[in-house]
Amino acid sequence: MTGMSPGAATITISRREPADVKDRQIVVSLDGESFGTLLYGDQVSRDVAPGPHRLRAHNTLFWKTVDLELAPDEHARFVAINRAGFGTYSLLGLLGVGPLFLTFQREGPPPK
Repeated sequence: MTGMSPGAATITISRREPADVKDRQIVVSLDGESFGTLLYGDQVSRDVAPGPHRLRAHNTLFWKTVDLELAPDEHARFVAINRAGFGTYSLLGLLGVGPLFLTFQREGPPPK
């Protein structure tokens, strides 16, 4: 965390779900700036100013965008998962590569 002034909000993104295929990186940006690159097992956190933000995540094939409004002292947690879809393993066996679908969503109760 960056140690911003009191009242800062925090965003944490983890990639630790057992359903993840544990392959290919997930690249995350916040408001157009690099936030981090996640391999399986990684987690990254950053303090940010309260207010509106846009998180974007991609695994080089699929993109997800989340717009959010953070209150002072709020901690928003997200999970990122690369998961296999229908036909992924068939293509993997045939071509050596297959599409990995991206799940990128907020964890916990919905904000009030």
